[in-house]
Amino acid sequence: MVTPKALVLTGYGINCDEETKFAFELAGGLADIVHVNNLIDIPKKLGDYQILAFPGGFSYGDDTGSGNALANRIRNHLFDEVKEFVEKDTLSIGICNGFQVMVNLGLLPGLNGDYGREVALVHNDSARYVDRWVDLGVDPESIWTKDISILSVPIAHGEGKFFAPDDVLEKLGDKDLVAASYIRGDMCEYLNLPGNPNGSLDDIAGITNESGRLLGMMPHPERALFFTQLPNWPLLKQEYKRRGESLPEHGPGLQVFENAINYFK
Repeated sequence: MVTPKALVLTGYGINCDEETKFAFELAGGLADIVHVNNLIDIPKKLGDYQILAFPGGFSYGDDTGSGNALANRIRNHLFDEVKEFVEKDTLSIGICNGFQVMVNLGLLPGLNGDYGREVALVHNDSARYVDRWVDLGVDPESIWTKDISILSVPIAHGEGKFFAPDDVLEKLGDKDLVAASYIRGDMCEYLNLPGNPNGSLDDIAGITNESGRLLGMMPHPERALFFTQLPNWPLLKQEYKRRGESLPEHGPGLQVFENAINYFK
């Protein structure tokens, strides 16, 4: 059996590439970090992989809007290859800044196979950078979110408010393309925080495309790979001990990456 391989795209200002690579490898796959310039030089290299990941960070300093400069570079130099890749039996994920890149490229939601820009991720209602944990209600229809109903993971963004015209929001709902929504679950209760951290319309935190093979989300599953990364793990530790149960090693975010690797196995 061939071990699935993920290409984790990196470039100027991206700072979550190492964590994303680690997540895929912890999930049982292989992963390489490839600079966008190197991929432009050798675009056929993309064909060596089954998974494409756009990780989080501040690509090109977000100077022209979050994810916009990297999306333009890909559109101008790699879009034919990326389009060919995503239309095959492959998987792609964009996390935080990577979600912004996929939205700017039009890969998501890609309604009716159209790669025009239909949604946006704009400044948080607070007009501030937000770094905290959130609870997500998850639709398990996407390959990435299989068997997940609730997910508690961190966010870290200044432009994460999901925005779309009313007709597009209606289509996303009708086609079940909302992969994750902000809710006020146990983690938000524990931290005494509101469910929706940024004002996203319809509480949308992540979307998929009609094939379920592409996923974009503002929260960071790669930052919730271990139990001890949870902000309430000392409390949970005592609860596990009182029930006589052993402590889990891994956190809730790992299953997102395991789902991707298991899809090919």
